[in-house]
Amino acid sequence: MATSLDQLSNRFIRVFSSLRLTVTCLALGIVLVFVGTLAQVDLGLYKAQNEFFRSFLIFWRPKGASWKIPVFPGGYLIGGVLALNLITAFATRFTLDKKKIGIWVVHSGIILLLLGQLLTDMLSRESALQLFENETKNFSEDFRATELVVIDKSNPDSDLVFAIPQSKLAREGTVSDPRLPFPVRLKKFWTNARLSQPGDKDAAAGVPSGATQGSLKDFLVVPSATVADTEERNIPAAVVELEASRGNSADFLVSALTERGQSFTLGGKPYEVALRFVRYYYPFSVTMLKATHEKYKGTEIPKNFASRVRVQNPDRNEARETVIYMNNPLRYGGLTFYQYQMSAGEAAERAGQPPSSTLQVVRNPGWVTPYVSCILVAMGLLIQFGSHLVGFVKKGAV
Repeated sequence: MATSLDQLSNRFIRVFSSLRLTVTCLALGIVLVFVGTLAQVDLGLYKAQNEFFRSFLIFWRPKGASWKIPVFPGGYLIGGVLALNLITAFATRFTLDKKKIGIWVVHSGIILLLLGQLLTDMLSRESALQLFENETKNFSEDFRATELVVIDKSNPDSDLVFAIPQSKLAREGTVSDPRLPFPVRLKKFWTNARLSQPGDKDAAAGVPSGATQGSLKDFLVVPSATVADTEERNIPAAVVELEASRGNSADFLVSALTERGQSFTLGGKPYEVALRFVRYYYPFSVTMLKATHEKYKGTEIPKNFASRVRVQNPDRNEARETVIYMNNPLRYGGLTFYQYQMSAGEAAERAGQPPSSTLQVVRNPGWVTPYVSCILVAMGLLIQFGSHLVGFVKKGAV
């Protein structure tokens, strides 16, 4: 038995430490990058990233079919096998001695780079914080992911919010969770749609939603093509059924275009329901004090986008003001706030809106790993070539 385990272990080590496996992974990686880049034309950047690079397997689904089959390894699988190959070869082929310290440091940097990229893909998050001047928020919103929220308004001091991710609602159809006040069922869903009232110009292209209650029940739904451009985003709409008891239900039309909740009473309690982009709440708040949009005189070329904000954290008894502008983000609470979009000055006046600014909020716990990896690789190369150079000079001197 012990001999069989030893043979299996030796075979495992030979396979995963082989140079042939390294070349195979690199070749598959080249094909994946090529195909995934072409797929961005039709799928868009984010969907192509998720399907090709942030997955273990790439699936193919025939048109109109409900089943799919794996056809190619995804980025996570190729990168994971390559990292395992590198670690196995590193541990079995190299001995720790003076002459190979540089090689050890270089390989450590490359391994850290692969693991750091995996950490970034799995844990990083980007969202948006849009603020009008003198507005305060303690949350940011996802760029694309949405959620259905049911808000219990029965407590005058606080709201109880039940949030259901769009993916879970679409996958299960009916969500019955003991934490929910009543079952929620998805009846209709549009990935991207506008709302129109009867009599509007585009009303002819609209379809009745079938909603029975809520402020949007008389609106028509105008389906739109799914967008793939990274500068645009889909605005989903849905019809959901909320059932307090048998025979006591209500159908609501909800849309991410109108995130304000629709009030209703069900089972004797006041509620609100809304479809909105996923919110990420923080223990601090951000207030927009001043949004500045400057252009070069006589042109439409932007000169300066700047947002003066106040960050207040009651847990730390802290309040601070700072200016965020291009290439000068705010780093606070493990987050980085970048200047993303601006509607101020003449642009805001033409739109008839108060000045506003949108900040991109990035959470990336692994942001430091690429820098450490590059330093390790550079140090390893200097050590390795430096030691050979010293040895060569000594031999020449003799």
